Amino acid sequence: MTNGLRSVADLDETDLAILERVEADFDVSLETLAVELDISKSAVHYRINKLKESGVIRGVTADVDPRSLGLEMVAITDVSVTHETGYSDEIGAELDALVGVEQVYYTMGDIDFVVISRVQSREQLNALIDRMVAIDGVNETSSKFVMQEFENDRRYVSNLSEEARAAVLNPSSDADG
Repeated sequence: MTNGLRSVADLDETDLAILERVEADFDVSLETLAVELDISKSAVHYRINKLKESGVIRGVTADVDPRSLGLEMVAITDVSVTHETGYSDEIGAELDALVGVEQVYYTMGDIDFVVISRVQSREQLNALIDRMVAIDGVNETSSKFVMQEFENDRRYVSNLSEEARAAVLNPSSDADG
């Protein structure tokens, strides 16, 4: 019997330790990681490359503060659509391509998509919503303004529960799934 948790990557404790450390600070040196993990610098380098090649580390980007660019208005928009075959992929891709959209989630329930957007003004948000509604298949939108944003450190490894961590480290135990 499985707990429903699974891992698609072949990782061990050292890989998770590397991921946890680079999530916190990607500028950490190979030398520092090697000392902290008590492995060679070349082993750290090899493991990071393996994590990149396998898609666990998807890329390296700068964490730009959007407020420094004047992007202080965050909106959460619920989007209802017409249900037809393939529409979720098509509409999701079109929503995601709109300038100002940060994230798009296809959901179950009364709402089909939840869109997180970040703009500089109400006028820009109105224009963005007009572009959303213009997408073929979009029926209705409802937006909420974010009053206060709490920092999201996006540290996935350190947020793993013990059960999820075990599923990552022992993917074969979930094979009967």
